[in-house]
Amino acid sequence: MPQNIPIVENILNANDKLAQTNRARIDAAGVFSINILASPGAGKTSLIEQTLPLLKGKLRVATVDGDIATSIDADRAAAAGAGAAIQINTGGDCHLDAVMLFGALEQLDLTQFDLLIVENVGNLVCPANFKLGTHKTVLVASVPEGDDKPYKYPGTYRGVDALVVNKIDLLPYVNFRMDYFTQGVQVLNPGVTTFPLSCRTGEGLDAWVEWLVQNAKKSAS
Repeated sequence: MPQNIPIVENILNANDKLAQTNRARIDAAGVFSINILASPGAGKTSLIEQTLPLLKGKLRVATVDGDIATSIDADRAAAAGAGAAIQINTGGDCHLDAVMLFGALEQLDLTQFDLLIVENVGNLVCPANFKLGTHKTVLVASVPEGDDKPYKYPGTYRGVDALVVNKIDLLPYVNFRMDYFTQGVQVLNPGVTTFPLSCRTGEGLDAWVEWLVQNAKKSAS
């Protein structure tokens, strides 16, 4: 019979070792790094677009944008003010891995930046299984997706360091029970840092930006 489980374990172990190499490289430059996960349409790119202007004069930011195809996300990040925007096209893979990020880091002079934002492929399953070497993993959820996502994707919600709840401006118009959503999150990830915000109106973005700035200061010290 095929030995599928050992093969998967070997792949993940090799990935984790390279992720450690990536982290060492990022740490050596004194850069704070985040890996942003979300389902398609939750607002990963919009969050980056709205965050970058608010960080101008505070942090020098590089982005790595993963997608199955096109350079749309990297182009949007560059237009919003990223000092460097690297696009990774996965060729059909539903996630970024440590090898892909390693290649992107080869194209960056990390000493010129304070913050590295990695935008993973839009997917709530695969990306959670592959460490990249970033300091924090941030999950972007959105109100239109529904309030049941923590219950449907417990592995993803359990493993993140911060949670952004986007599109809160739509709460009056969408059947989204914030208490039910929050209960599911807290069971899986008690006390996780959470930022309710709206990329459209700007509500809540200041707290998110301050979190990035404070973590970047810690990494630089």
